[in-house]
Amino acid sequence: MEFSVMLDLLIKGTVMTAEIFFVTLVLSLPLGLLVCFGRMSKNIIVRSFFKFYISVMRGTPLMLQLMVFYFGPYYLFHIQITDTWKQLAWILGFSLNYAAYFAEIYRGGIESMPRGQYEAAKILGYSRSQTFMRIILPQVIKRVMPSITNEAITLVKDTSLAFTLSIMELFNQAKALAARETNMIPYAIAALIYYVFCLLVAFVMERVEKKMSYYR
Repeated sequence: MEFSVMLDLLIKGTVMTAEIFFVTLVLSLPLGLLVCFGRMSKNIIVRSFFKFYISVMRGTPLMLQLMVFYFGPYYLFHIQITDTWKQLAWILGFSLNYAAYFAEIYRGGIESMPRGQYEAAKILGYSRSQTFMRIILPQVIKRVMPSITNEAITLVKDTSLAFTLSIMELFNQAKALAARETNMIPYAIAALIYYVFCLLVAFVMERVEKKMSYYR
């Protein structure tokens, strides 16, 4: 196989990897905040449910979760597996998994805020929702940005787990090409692409973090 053809296939795999990455971030970041609210709820039933959800998502491998979402409907309800369901399976698997991690990151940030800020906001006449949205949340986001950056970089590498669903992302393309060509060149190129992708994510997140650190 010509090098240009190999590179073209790897680029197509990279596009799929980027799609998994961005879709997961767009869905899991706000979902994680909702899960965080549930985890911190004063209702013991709601709190216990979300605590259990986070425990399961963090306590079982992402690869296993993807396979459950993919094969579960077939084995449980005999629903035929289609390409549409394959796409929905990885969206659910990645988003729900990372939402659990982001929820705990948010919770740590919220609980680190001094109680005095809530009391001061109450004296100034802010409602609970106004206090959270205008005072607490902006500070929490600034505090948790380093942790979110770490999770985002981890996500870049975790996208390779989509190969379990036969999705032709970067790793699966490299694996197929390496088996066909019987050499390590596809793996080497894939490793370089992953590295550059991680550097780019780290650079962008660092710029965002600096923009948010306007009091330094």
